[in-house]
Order: sequence, then structure tokens, then C-alpha cells
Amino acid sequence: MGRLARPALAAAVLALAACGGEPSQNPLNLTAPCPRIGLIGDAADLTRHAGPGRDLTTLVLDARIAGFNAKCDFASRNSGIDVTLSPIFEVERGPAAQSRTAEFTYIVAVMDASGQAIQSREAFPIRASFPPNAPRVRDDSERITIRIPGNPAEVRNRRVLIGFQLTEAELALNRARGPR
Repeated sequence: MGRLARPALAAAVLALAACGGEPSQNPLNLTAPCPRIGLIGDAADLTRHAGPGRDLTTLVLDARIAGFNAKCDFASRNSGIDVTLSPIFEVERGPAAQSRTAEFTYIVAVMDASGQAIQSREAFPIRASFPPNAPRVRDDSERITIRIPGNPAEVRNRRVLIGFQLTEAELALNRARGPR
């Protein structure tokens, strides 16, 4: 196909896409670029104890972010990229737990291209429910969408980080224990 025919073909495809029906955000089915997505190493685990003890008998909750699923789409009106995340949580109920539910919060932070400055940060509460006689659950039902403004090249160079929202004591425990 000649060089002049390509722009004409692209214009024809755009014209056909505009005919009737819902307006398409992505008439050429282009793949939206995803930013680099990862876990915050020091905040990928959450261990809670009842009282000052730190042994198995005082364990209320032990959770980890086991991974995530991600999908990126172009946002409406060229306003950036929509990133849909589904973190995967593995949660264990400890002997000191008082109920069949565990509540915790995780955060999603968008970093700049250098990875040094937080551009946005949002917290999301989670409630894990334990069936009878099941001390562990795996939950991947949580799905959130965040919009990262900017053109696709800018968005691709950003980082999205996922981690638990921890107290200072929980963070200190993770750092002392090291990665699992």
C-alpha cells in the first residue's frame, strides 16, 4: 500500500467508526499503554497481634498481597489512561481473632517517571470474610479503576504501587522480618 493510501484508509476507518451507534473511544482498537505496576516491598504484608505479644497465640491477622491483575484503557476525551487493578489478597485468621471478618486497608499510589514523587495516593478498605472452619481465604474480587492523566507516553513512564496501609509498628515488624 502506498504512502498516500494509508492516511486515506485511516480517515475512512475513522469516518465509518463515527457512523451511528455509540461513539467509540478507541475506533482503531489501539492498545493502551500501562504504567509499570508493582507492590511496595515493605507494605506487601500485614500482620496484626492482640496486645503487646508477638507470638502465634496473639496473632489476629496475617495477610499478604499475592499479586494483582491489571488492564489499561484509553480514558474518555484524551484525558489519560484508566488503569483497572484487581489485587489478590491471601488472608489468614489467627487464634486471637474475635470474629469471622477481617478489615484492613490497602493503598494505590501513582509515582512520577523518576519514581521519587507521589502524584496521587488513594486508600481502599477491604473486608475479608472467613467461612466456618476456614482459617484462610484468597480474595481477588476487589476491582478499582484509577485515571492517570497525561498522554500515553507520559503515562507509560509512571509507576503504580500497591501496598497495605500500615501502622508504624506493622511497618517496623515487616522491616525487621524482611520479605517473605
